Amino acid sequence: MAKARAWQRMLSGRRLDLLDPSPLDIEIEDIAHGLAFVARWNGQTFGEHPYSVAEHSLLVERIFCALYPRAPACWRLAALLHDAPEYVIGDMITPVKAAIGADYAALDARLAAAVHLRFGLPATLPRTVKTQIKRADRISAFVEATRIAGFTQAEATRLFGAPKLEDDALLAVHLRPPAETKRDFLARHAALLDESALPG
Repeated sequence: MAKARAWQRMLSGRRLDLLDPSPLDIEIEDIAHGLAFVARWNGQTFGEHPYSVAEHSLLVERIFCALYPRAPACWRLAALLHDAPEYVIGDMITPVKAAIGADYAALDARLAAAVHLRFGLPATLPRTVKTQIKRADRISAFVEATRIAGFTQAEATRLFGAPKLEDDALLAVHLRPPAETKRDFLARHAALLDESALPG
């Protein structure tokens, strides 16, 4: 019996092996394009456009910067890329992840490590940094849930905790065409990559 194909061809022409992903096969254009077309919340959001993972990633990085203004650019880059594996595996909601179990977590970890190495980050982030990014992620989840995904404040507080940030401009949720989100994601990635390469 022929072995099942475990790689995906990207628009850049790269072939990414999902079982053994190489940092050399990861391109930011592929990530930005994929994330801009992957809908958060399984597409169950209000508005004329899906709310994409790329848009969510921009929001998480903004929140992370507000929470930790002294964080170095490399950790802000890590916040922007925190859901990067989803450009390949999609955005699975928590109940689906729970149903799949350890196999999903292992696949996600392999892809995240390859992405991190590709852009000069450690394969595994320090625990404190992961915790900080998760805090920003939970705040974004609360905001998205209550503003565009139909959750009540009480439901969202129970699931994600109530955010301590109240800056409406900072917490703005944008619903816009994928091309616009992709452009802004690429621009933010380039800026953070440049900044993280600077000495000191």
